[in-house]
Amino acid sequence: MNFSNKKSFQKLPTFHFYQISAKIGLFYLIFYGMLAALVAICMWVFLQTLDPRIPKWQEDSSIIGSNPGLGFRPMPKNNEESTLIWLQGTNKINYLNWYDNIMEFLDKYYTPGKIEKGNAYVKTCTYTELPTETEVCEVDVKSWGECSRDQYFNYYRSSPCIFLKLNKIYGWTPDYYDDPNDLPPDMPKQLKEHIGNITRPEERRNIWVSCEGENPADVEYLGKIKFYPSIQGFPGYYFPFRNSEGYLSPLVAVRFLRPVSGIVINIECRAWAKNI
Repeated sequence: MNFSNKKSFQKLPTFHFYQISAKIGLFYLIFYGMLAALVAICMWVFLQTLDPRIPKWQEDSSIIGSNPGLGFRPMPKNNEESTLIWLQGTNKINYLNWYDNIMEFLDKYYTPGKIEKGNAYVKTCTYTELPTETEVCEVDVKSWGECSRDQYFNYYRSSPCIFLKLNKIYGWTPDYYDDPNDLPPDMPKQLKEHIGNITRPEERRNIWVSCEGENPADVEYLGKIKFYPSIQGFPGYYFPFRNSEGYLSPLVAVRFLRPVSGIVINIECRAWAKNI
C-alpha cells in the first residue's frame, strides 16, 4: 500500500462528511419547513370555520348541557365554597365589605359603557317590543327598586339584598310556566298566586324565581321578601342568549325585609321553567 499521499487521504473523508451533513441538514430544513407550512395552512382553514361568538357544541351536545344554573351575589371572597352571608348592620366595616363585594359584580351594569357593544344596538325591550338579532336588551338598574347602591343595598339596615342570575347557555330558550292552570305542584303558593294575578298572557313569559326558608323554622326567621323587578323573574325577551356584544344578563334583586338577627337562616332560591 502506498502511503506517499497520506495527507490527502486523510482529508478526503472530512470533505465528504461535511458535504453529506450539509445535504442532510438542508433536507430536514426543507422537510420541517414544509411540514410547518402544511400545519399552518390546515389551522388557518380550520379557524375559518369557527365563529368566535358561536360555540361549535351547543346545549345537550356541550359540556355545560342545556340546564342553566341559578347563581347569586354577593358571595364570601375569603371562602369560595361558602354561601354564608354574615351580616352585622351596625358594623360599618361589615356592611361596606358586602357593598364593595356587590359593586364589583354590578359595576358593568351601572357603567355599561365599559362593555364592548360592537355593532349591537342596546334598546329598552318590552314583552311586545322584542329585540332583533342585532339588538340587545338593556338592564335597567332602576328596576331594582330599594336594592340600589345609593341605599348600600340595605345592608346597613340589616335588610339585605341579593342578586340572582342565570348561567349563560348559548341558544337556550326557556319553556315558560305561562298557564296559571298548569303549574307544578311544588311551586310555592305565593308564586302561583302571583302568576295567576297577571292578566296579560305575554307578561307571563318569564323564568320565575322564588326564595323561601328551607324548613319551617327558617321560614319563620326569614320573614317577608320583596322581588325586584316586581314581575318576580327574568323576562323572556332576554332569551335566547346569542353572545352578542353589549349583552348583560338580567338580574333579579331579592330583599329580605326583616330577617331575625343572631341566627343562621337557610334559604333556598329556585328558578322556574319547564326546561330547568
